[in-house]
Amino acid sequence: MTGRMSVSEVLESALYVSDLQAAEKFYTEILGLTFYSKLEGRHVFLRCGDRMVLIFNAEATAVSAGGPRDAPTHGAKGEGHLAFAAKDREIDRWKQHLTENGVEIEKEIHTQGGRSIYFRDPSQNCLEIASPRIWGIPEETISSRT
Repeated sequence: MTGRMSVSEVLESALYVSDLQAAEKFYTEILGLTFYSKLEGRHVFLRCGDRMVLIFNAEATAVSAGGPRDAPTHGAKGEGHLAFAAKDREIDRWKQHLTENGVEIEKEIHTQGGRSIYFRDPSQNCLEIASPRIWGIPEETISSRT
């Protein structure tokens, strides 16, 4: 009998979009994620620190690519959500940067632990930049990239 198992970290997160080209531009030019690879019309894979953000065309991934190394079908409809970590002291700089690039800050929330800002990507996914302290996680667990 094996003991209880538990995964330790999230390796990749996925969002589904209607316009891959607009998403690639937004996530690389506005949010500063690093391009990793893409399959035209299907997906773009980006690095966020030492993790991955996978951006999929929802319609294309509803059908298997069919190769032996391709993932099973998957997808989502409607608005997704993803939160990016930043130190609390960096959030004002992010607000300014996003606003200067035409991205509307939809909401700002202050909690006892920290704060977060919410905004949308070109496909209307709800994005957040937040201090890990909102979850009781020390900010020292992230590195500053701004």
